Amino acid sequence: MKTGFKVFLIHFFVAVFFIIAALAYFHPVLQGKVIYQYDIAQYTGMAKEQNDFRKHTKTEPYWTNSAFGGMPTYQLGAYYPHDYVKKLDNLIRFLPRPADYLFLYFIGFYILLCCMKVDYRLAIVGALAFGFSTYLIIIFGAGHNAKAHAMGYMPVLLGGIILVFRKKYLWGLVLTAVAMALEIRANHYQMTYYFMLLVLILGIVYLVDAIRKKYLKHFFVSTAILFGAVFLGIAANATGLMATKEYADWSTRGTSELTVDAFGNTKENIEGLDREYITQWSYGVAESMNLFVPRLFGGGSSDNLGEDSKAFTFLLDKGLPRDRALGIVQQVPLYWGDQPITSGPAYIGAVVFFLFLLGLILVCKKAKWWLLGGTIMSLVLSWGKNFSLLTDFMIDYFPLYDKFRAVSSIQVILELCVPVLAILALVALFDKSIDKAKKLKAFLISGGIFIGICILLFLFKGTFDFESAADDGLRNNGMADLADMFIADRKSVYTSDLLRSLIFVLLAATAIYLYLKDKFKQNIVILIIGALIVFDLVGVNLRYVNKDNFVSKRRMLQPFQQTAVDQQIKKDKSIYRVYDQQEGFGARTAYFHQSIAGYHAAKPAGMQDLFDYHIANGNMNVLNMLNVKYVIQQNEEGASYPALNPDANGNAWFIEKLKPVSNADEEIKALKNLDTANEAIVNTDKVEGVTRNNFKRDSTARIELIDYKPNHLKYRTRNNNSGLAVFSEMYYPHGWKAFIDGRPTKHFRVNYVLRAMEVPEGRHDIEFKFEPEVVETGSKITLASSIFLGLIILGGVGFSFWRTRKTEVKTQQR
Repeated sequence: MKTGFKVFLIHFFVAVFFIIAALAYFHPVLQGKVIYQYDIAQYTGMAKEQNDFRKHTKTEPYWTNSAFGGMPTYQLGAYYPHDYVKKLDNLIRFLPRPADYLFLYFIGFYILLCCMKVDYRLAIVGALAFGFSTYLIIIFGAGHNAKAHAMGYMPVLLGGIILVFRKKYLWGLVLTAVAMALEIRANHYQMTYYFMLLVLILGIVYLVDAIRKKYLKHFFVSTAILFGAVFLGIAANATGLMATKEYADWSTRGTSELTVDAFGNTKENIEGLDREYITQWSYGVAESMNLFVPRLFGGGSSDNLGEDSKAFTFLLDKGLPRDRALGIVQQVPLYWGDQPITSGPAYIGAVVFFLFLLGLILVCKKAKWWLLGGTIMSLVLSWGKNFSLLTDFMIDYFPLYDKFRAVSSIQVILELCVPVLAILALVALFDKSIDKAKKLKAFLISGGIFIGICILLFLFKGTFDFESAADDGLRNNGMADLADMFIADRKSVYTSDLLRSLIFVLLAATAIYLYLKDKFKQNIVILIIGALIVFDLVGVNLRYVNKDNFVSKRRMLQPFQQTAVDQQIKKDKSIYRVYDQQEGFGARTAYFHQSIAGYHAAKPAGMQDLFDYHIANGNMNVLNMLNVKYVIQQNEEGASYPALNPDANGNAWFIEKLKPVSNADEEIKALKNLDTANEAIVNTDKVEGVTRNNFKRDSTARIELIDYKPNHLKYRTRNNNSGLAVFSEMYYPHGWKAFIDGRPTKHFRVNYVLRAMEVPEGRHDIEFKFEPEVVETGSKITLASSIFLGLIILGGVGFSFWRTRKTEVKTQQR
């Protein structure tokens, strides 16, 4: 019992240390500040209508009309019934953001290493190496919170899997199920998908080992337990998963209905994202050396070079005022790699990489092979179009791979695997059962490899041109000299960071060498290695995410400021949409108005197609049918103003003619010259039972929106003839129910994205209600799964207590 209490105290104080470390790095949160995150600001714009509705009605709309003309809120932070996993997640992430995610990194990796029976001192070092890995910190500045969230739970999930294979079946089941539930709740399925690729490699390694050592029964028992645990974790998130799947099929992540693009070319991929879109962010092959030399390829697309740079001196010599020169060199396009833009390098640390090399030679456990396999898999897939043979194979044949973009982000697996093997290298280094000569040989080989790579990088520096795509813009604007200064600065940081990495490794190598020569004690080496790793990584991280990134909380809660244009538009109290031509796909307009644009990784496919085929080409007929009443434009002086569109069709209208087409290609093409106020297009391949194409409409026919809520629309009609009403609302095939005078009525899709309904003659009340069955069904599954999972956890705690008590009784009897 004393031993158990001692272990508890160790873990408790380790957790306290991690809390202090997280708050120390993000210390502005202690002053009530928050980190400015572009993506989160855009999310706030997208979710404004939803959040306001929830605040005032205490109910969840599950639909918003403020962005993309209308879409479900399943990927905009919707609240679901019986979401107990979310409550657990909130308990774990109790610190102010983003310190909560950094703490999650630390504690999650610490749990993983404890599950691998690593000494707590080394587990602390590993946790710091993982948590401060530069990519994991840089994503906070960009606002990729869901990605950070998912990555924080990956190590815990991996720890549960390893526990099961260590025959800790009960606690392995519990940890895997809970971690899987939290991982899914993090809501970044791309990261979870990549993690499952690592688990696949782990499973192959364990299977081969089971065949060789003849323990197949244990392997299959473990696999069955893990499948059960994963199923439980998934089922506890059934509502969100089912809703997301339903929406994904309707979004740009689903199968496209179109077989030709906006230019008439045959579409390459209609079942997922476009190949070019998937691989747009492809890591360069040589750029991969950023893993251990941070600014080898320049760092970020907007770096602060400061007063010591050649560009700053050049600008002063040209007579620029000091403040203006400093402003220019604070946003230098230093990056010159293969990606369009980047916030900074995916730097894992020079010392960590050196220890990883040591682990490849010194570690003999099977863990080395799945860690190496995961690292290689992650690295080569991150190259994307720079290694098209493998990437094309994955896109064409591997399930779901074509649903995700930015292939470079698969390096998160590498970020996880490398520090694990680095810590296992230290475990082996301190293992008294391993021959000291073997350790020394491994140390010399790994050190020689690292130093050899650094020497080669020095020698081959002259083969690089250090040119960036941003330099062309400078040269075209008569600033070739400044572009040359930026190139000189890129060469300078290449050399300085190469020397920096070499120095850190030499310091770490010296500490290890002195330990092997019995000059240093183990604890001293652990302390030195840990300090070098933290100093190295934090030093690089502060270049990209520091106190300057923090702003007042109000600025993030209200990320967009109302302009005179917004105020002028808001004087119109009717229901309409706004299109800002300068904004493109952004969420600022959605924060103040109902917009046809927005900001999301999975846009509604129909609206994306309308932009590509028509809106981008200035088709006002399409804007009219979307009820775009105001188009924000710029005058000759560059000032914005709201141009009134007098031809907007309104919220709903009766038409005279319904034109049938036989497929989606014909449907979207037909919008080019369509008189949307009087005509509509119906795709008979999607809509059955359309027998009437012509409708009589007189001057007295009226249909008006009399009550608006995002999930409940009420219209009143008056028509002397039966007619066809078109509604300027996005057609979504799931959850929307239509009623005429309280009676359920069918509605169907017209004009590629809108709703239509046949309305009898006379006066009628029409209602559209969004009542998604997927939420109701998913909530029942979530509740049942959560109860079952809770019972397993309680059973595990009870069994553990009973077993401990039984052991104590036996000890007393002796």
